[in-house]
Amino acid sequence: MRLRRKPGAPAKIAEYSQYIANTPEEWVGKWHERFKNSNPIHIEVGTGKGRFITEMAKSNPEINYIGIELQESVIVVALDKLIEEDLPNLQLLHVNGGSLTQYFAKEEVDQVYLNFSDPWPKSRHEKRRLTSSSFIKNYEEVLIPEGEVHFKTDNQGLFEYSLSSFSTYGMRLDKVWLNLHESDFEGNIMTEYEEKFSNRGQRIYRVIARFPKRK
Repeated sequence: MRLRRKPGAPAKIAEYSQYIANTPEEWVGKWHERFKNSNPIHIEVGTGKGRFITEMAKSNPEINYIGIELQESVIVVALDKLIEEDLPNLQLLHVNGGSLTQYFAKEEVDQVYLNFSDPWPKSRHEKRRLTSSSFIKNYEEVLIPEGEVHFKTDNQGLFEYSLSSFSTYGMRLDKVWLNLHESDFEGNIMTEYEEKFSNRGQRIYRVIARFPKRK
């Protein structure tokens, strides 16, 4: 689906550089300096309109969050939320989430969130899935040893693919939820998509996958 372009989005992104690092390459290995603290850094790849990452930042002020989104017309909505909330522990990146090693140093990130990623159901598009081996390799590069990937989706096929992909890569599946909203999981923060799909009665799947110890 083609997204409607938002007039003024580029100018707003440029204007609010305190919230969006317009030259993120300059901050590789220096994100703690940008946040002005040494707190853990959690990133969301494909942050969309920013509901999840904004609420996480509000709920956990002791953690630094970075929302990554390529679509200009979408990240500007997340930017509006951040401008309104003025959260010191939240930053946005208007970049391609497939190039994490260009924006983060090795072991600079403590946790990765993937929420309702595009399933790319056709086999020829497998490499575009955010849980394919090439993406997983990038997560491993920037994450701390035994770092975690938290993945949520409403798409059963993508979920099954992701479980297999994580396992094949050598990751440990710490916890798996086959029906998150009917479980005893506490503190779940919904994305815009999650609320929509859940209201339709669709199951929400979730997994925490952990990388093995490095030798």
